[in-house]
Amino acid sequence: MKIAVVGGGSTYTPELVDGLGRMREVLPVDDLVLVDPDRERLDLVAAFGRRILARMGHPGRITTSVELGPALEGVDAVLLQLRVGGQAARHQDETWPLECGCVGQETTGAGGLAKALRTVPVVLDIAEQVAAAAPDAWIIDFTNPVGIVTRALLQAGHRAVGLCNVAIGFQRRFADYLGVEPDRVQLDHVGLNHLTWERAALVDGVDRLPEILDAHVDDLAADIELPAALLRQLTVVPSYYLRYFYAHDEVVRELLTSESRASQVTAIEHQLLAMYEDPSLDRKPELLEQRGGAYYSEAAVQLTAGLLGSGAGTSTQVVNVRNDGTLPFLPDDAVIEVPGTVDRAGVRALPVEPLAPLYAGLVAHITAYEHLALEAALHGGHDRVFQALLAHPLVGQVDRATGLTDRLLAHNRAYLPWA
Repeated sequence: MKIAVVGGGSTYTPELVDGLGRMREVLPVDDLVLVDPDRERLDLVAAFGRRILARMGHPGRITTSVELGPALEGVDAVLLQLRVGGQAARHQDETWPLECGCVGQETTGAGGLAKALRTVPVVLDIAEQVAAAAPDAWIIDFTNPVGIVTRALLQAGHRAVGLCNVAIGFQRRFADYLGVEPDRVQLDHVGLNHLTWERAALVDGVDRLPEILDAHVDDLAADIELPAALLRQLTVVPSYYLRYFYAHDEVVRELLTSESRASQVTAIEHQLLAMYEDPSLDRKPELLEQRGGAYYSEAAVQLTAGLLGSGAGTSTQVVNVRNDGTLPFLPDDAVIEVPGTVDRAGVRALPVEPLAPLYAGLVAHITAYEHLALEAALHGGHDRVFQALLAHPLVGQVDRATGLTDRLLAHNRAYLPWA
């Protein structure tokens, strides 16, 4: 079995390698190809990955390529974890929106739109190369903004599914609270990528979320940085990304006086890469947990195994998948994040209970924005960018959308040929 990782020079990659080593009976990979244009970083990460597999006694090999084409021969799945513009572009995404009084964040609001505009054309070019070289291969997207990127891939007819680690993070946390194995916890996880709510946590068919909230609401609230009283009132657990909507102005005030997340991650990456240079290091360092992406490897391995048929038949996993009537108030081609069945035939959303108006309204609003954002990413144009921003619930004012449009284009001309 051969898997290619685009963006393989990422400091995330040893987390994935560690997961492949620990879960080799689930996903027996023979060849892991890391693809990245940065040869020096690619070789460093690959060498560390080989040491991890060697320590585990894993027989698979890790190879590298600075070009995508050679990596695609005989590939079964392609994992996308790329960042166009690197952390420098992310830093810009997190700062210039603040000048207009809007949250600066890499996937939400104006910064998220900028990332989508940079990313979608690159991902679609990669997907066309995959389709030509390995038409049966699956594309698994972990590249943000996952919802928009996955929608672009599916609309273009590619064999693709989006993946996020929010759901598996809650599953692991709830299982720990309840003292049960994680695979016994089934989440009623619903919404869009980075706009989801946990409405139930089923163990053997019994919803244990009320029990979890009674015992751990303060801990959960502190983690997602929202009031415990809100969780008690709603009786759901929102994704931490909901804080950008429920406490937007508070977040803006905090960001104006704090270091950007991109700056923090850049510093962490420098430390990680220095660690990876140590030829005696053959375990992922604890510092990697601060990089983000907790449980990414488990989610990626489980999803890939299901799609390639190396898992235990049909499984249920939270995925980013075409709506196709699952949420009837959204278009069929919208991409939603819900539990779905996964097997060699693909992914299919499972039925979900109707969304209450409090959640459905925001989901519909963001879905409309994502439609306009994808139009801007595919076709370009000042007016399309402006309209996408005007439609976003965190913008929604002409003067603000105008200022954000001007700044977005000014900071991203190097990546947008039409700008």
